Amino acid sequence: MRFSQISVLFKRELSSYFATPIAYVFIVIFLFLSGIFTFYLGNFFALGQADLSTFFTFHPWLYLFLIPALTMRLWAEERKSGSIELLLTLPVTIGEAVVSKFLAAWAFTAIALFLTFPMWITVNYLGEPDNAVIAAGYLGSLLMAGAFLAIGSSISALTKNQVIAFVITVVVCLVFILSGFPMVLDFFSWAPQIIVETISSFSFLTHFYSIIKGVIDLRDIIYFLSLIVFWLFCTAILIEMKKAD
Repeated sequence: MRFSQISVLFKRELSSYFATPIAYVFIVIFLFLSGIFTFYLGNFFALGQADLSTFFTFHPWLYLFLIPALTMRLWAEERKSGSIELLLTLPVTIGEAVVSKFLAAWAFTAIALFLTFPMWITVNYLGEPDNAVIAAGYLGSLLMAGAFLAIGSSISALTKNQVIAFVITVVVCLVFILSGFPMVLDFFSWAPQIIVETISSFSFLTHFYSIIKGVIDLRDIIYFLSLIVFWLFCTAILIEMKKAD
């Protein structure tokens, strides 16, 4: 895999986000909902705590709908318009194209996440938060976003219809979220503990909530990175299978 080719495609893909109003709409909606969830639904001021735990708690649910909306066009639009044929005639491999598109989407999401820094400034103004925990929260959020994006990329490669790609991505990501939900785990209370722990280990919530508490466990990082690699690999296979369509 040639990093020079990935770099060129990455820059092209990232700049394409800002060539249309879609990027700005996404960022505005993300920032608006982050504020609503944190300060109103999360009762930030009522809690009287100088931290961003409420801010990060809602991220899985924010990403559940916003990221599929971002990824649904990654490959579905390319296949529908036929531009994927032009892309694959360039001196790049399918793997390089997949990685480039993913990294561009991930970088764009990182920009949106970075623009929430006024919240970090706010909690430091109001009190003395543990900034290491907050930094861990941002890291966990970015890793989880990458997992969402990788899943969305793979689903987008599966169909030419963006709406279908959106719906399926939401459903698949919801499964990864709910597998660690207490209600779901309680349903398997009859099963041996090892089965319950295995189901829980597949959940975004289990690994993400561990990180936002400030516990940087290598297993949580490996989980998200492994998930990203697996779904990007699936994306490359799907594109290879369907490039003749």
